[in-house]
Amino acid sequence: MIKPLGDRIVIKVIEETEQTSGGIFIPDSAKEKPQRGEIVAVGLGKLNDKGEREPMDVKVGDTILYAKYSGTDVKIDGVEYKILSVKDALAVIE
Repeated sequence: MIKPLGDRIVIKVIEETEQTSGGIFIPDSAKEKPQRGEIVAVGLGKLNDKGEREPMDVKVGDTILYAKYSGTDVKIDGVEYKILSVKDALAVIE
């Protein structure tokens, strides 16, 4: 598994539905980039000026909205993940 460093998180991207409510299938070329993901790993947090770790606002298992073009895509064992800074997490979906 991936262990993020500092204030980074690893998410499993949640793909949006491929069909509209009217039953029309959306081709890959017309889809928007996903912006939702489930957190699978969290770093220890950013070090402040005093050398102390700042607590993270998110935890493993949270579903988040993140900035559209943020992070780095990685593929491990056939599963696609995204590594991004916690500052790119915009909101937790409850």
